Amino acid sequence: MYAISLGDDGAELCPLEPWQAGEFLAHIDRGREFIGRYNGLPDVVTDLDSSRAFLQAYADRTAADTGRIHGIRSDGVLVGAVILRTLDVAQGLAEAGCWLEPAAVGRGLVTRAVRVLLDWAFDSRGVHRVEWVVSSGNAPSIAVARRLGMTRDAVLRESHLYRGRRHDEEVWSVLAPQWRAARQSS
Repeated sequence: MYAISLGDDGAELCPLEPWQAGEFLAHIDRGREFIGRYNGLPDVVTDLDSSRAFLQAYADRTAADTGRIHGIRSDGVLVGAVILRTLDVAQGLAEAGCWLEPAAVGRGLVTRAVRVLLDWAFDSRGVHRVEWVVSSGNAPSIAVARRLGMTRDAVLRESHLYRGRRHDEEVWSVLAPQWRAARQSS
């Protein structure tokens, strides 16, 4: 399997596939409460079968060119992931997302991994716009959007019902020309 280095600290970005369901479940279990504060994934991935089904759904999206999932590994251990939740090449649109378990927070792993994912979406797939949809209360994820040079397009007030409570969602985005210009200036 291939791995893309995320820097000199042993972090890598690698595809996640259904055969890794046990490892993926163990990762979710380690971060279940932390990840579940803003992300419904721990409510979906609860056992080996649901873990395999989740990864199979992304394998199917990969095959259909409608989404992607890549794991973030630190010293070989799966500690998080980045996804293209949606990918519509014909329309030039995608939605990116992420999560990390608590032990991996604060090291810039998500920002570095999403940069690789966005480079691929813009350069290899010809996407024009990538969105980042985040709960208004999720300050770390909003900070990632800012570090990536995204623009906050909207706040959707009380638009997301999650665990019995309505949450505001923010839509952030970056456009291909903006991404390329920022990359050239850095």
